[in-house]
Amino acid sequence: MRLTMYTDFSLRVLMYIGTKEKTQLSTIQEISTAYGISKNHLMKVTYELGKHGYIQTVRGRGGGIRLALLPEEINIGAVVRKTEDDFNLVECFSCTNRCIITPVCRLRNILHQALAAYITVLEQYTLQDLLGNKDELAAILFEKKV
Repeated sequence: MRLTMYTDFSLRVLMYIGTKEKTQLSTIQEISTAYGISKNHLMKVTYELGKHGYIQTVRGRGGGIRLALLPEEINIGAVVRKTEDDFNLVECFSCTNRCIITPVCRLRNILHQALAAYITVLEQYTLQDLLGNKDELAAILFEKKV
């Protein structure tokens, strides 16, 4: 299974703001600069993360974003399920399936099991697990860009 860039960016935003203290705010611009990602993409990502209750946004001068939950409360599997729009690994997973062998195909069941296992593994981890090397992450992410 391959995650979309949208989900990848969502996880990276959470990791970025998770490296900061709870009261510190991050800006979309600084995250964009740190990762070399389009600010416009990150605006969409942060909007959705806020809608799902993962981040809090503070408007106005000096505003920014921060985690709305503790890192140990943010389940990676849940984030992936909310940010991925298509888990159709093959045509027969979709409602527009036209594959003629679907009624007798054994691959479909195997792929369903594989997808379920994939999600099950992700559900075993939280943002806190991704921040286990917080100091090393911060050293890379907050390094001065020239």
